[in-house]
Amino acid sequence: MTVKTPVYLDYQATTPLDRRVLDAMMPYLTEVFGNPHSSTHAFGWQAEAALDIAREQVAGVIGSAPEEIYFTSGATEANNLALKGIMDVWGKKRPHLVTVATEHKCVLEAAAACERAGYRVTVLPVGAGGLIDLDQLSAAVSDETALVSVMAVNNEIGVIQPLAEIGQIAHAHGALFHTDAAQAFGKVPLDVDAMNIDLMSISGHKIYGPKGIGALYKRKGRQTALTPQMSGGGQESGVRSGTQAPALVAGLGKAAEIAANEMAQEQGRLAQLMQGFKSKLVAAIPDLIINGDEDARWIGNLNITIPGVDGDLLLASVRTLAVSSGAACASAVSGPSYVLAALGRTDAEAQASLRIGIGRFTTVEEMNYAADTLVSAITKLKGQAA
Repeated sequence: MTVKTPVYLDYQATTPLDRRVLDAMMPYLTEVFGNPHSSTHAFGWQAEAALDIAREQVAGVIGSAPEEIYFTSGATEANNLALKGIMDVWGKKRPHLVTVATEHKCVLEAAAACERAGYRVTVLPVGAGGLIDLDQLSAAVSDETALVSVMAVNNEIGVIQPLAEIGQIAHAHGALFHTDAAQAFGKVPLDVDAMNIDLMSISGHKIYGPKGIGALYKRKGRQTALTPQMSGGGQESGVRSGTQAPALVAGLGKAAEIAANEMAQEQGRLAQLMQGFKSKLVAAIPDLIINGDEDARWIGNLNITIPGVDGDLLLASVRTLAVSSGAACASAVSGPSYVLAALGRTDAEAQASLRIGIGRFTTVEEMNYAADTLVSAITKLKGQAA
């Protein structure tokens, strides 16, 4: 079977729009065009119904109530809203925020903004496998801590943090627990009650939905009161002003519903694909390093270091593969990956690393082609360097 190139292997950066999601969006791009906040006529009611349905679909994935879901433009906005909004309300009583060195850039930048605003920020290290040390976390959290923010699945190395235990530690000190679940939502089981999660950020385009839409889960109750970061008409129960786009919201809702229904089956299929692919690479490249814990990880991600190979030359040698050398969100930032540096990789090792992400539309034939292409390119470059 001939493989169509380039082969897309960058599912952590974004995912293709599922045709079923597009079909759910189309009515709201055509005949159902009303403003969902127009409460006096049928056009508005129809559009508002799309938001209500999507809220239920998103809530169903994480075990929350629909009214605890607030739509945003994406996970970056949701993360900023969670960190800045919570610290603005609770920072006077609890002026401390705890996060992790391997968080998404927007979380680290939001934490830095909180620090500039006068709050104290602790950025915890990770171990060689990319996981946090729960004892270190427990020592860092105190009665002055307002919020603990730890990513569920890392966007570069795919490791899954122990969310329930993290939330338990936060709650033991009266702090809130926020998780950036952009890479986890719809891919791995999430339950906000069982995992002690108070706030969760969600992205549509990571689960075969449209770009430009996401959500913040915010547990009901006074303890999760936060300051809105956008001034306006008070939409989304006053949490996030701005006219919502029913087509995008409907797309997120449908994508969430599909992901939940197909999660178990998809996990098994991707595990089989990735295991075969990884085995071929390990057999052909004895000194290959796998970045991140190999057990506590999202099976659709593989981040590898090939010692002695220039990463830029490798990428140039595999133009028929769409892979990345780091996070798409940090592509404008020069230098090696800060996530790999946090794992103890040297600059040279980080520069010799690739992130491979597979997903719903990845085939066996594509994975075989990708393995052969990578092995051939790496073998050639190693021979030239010898």
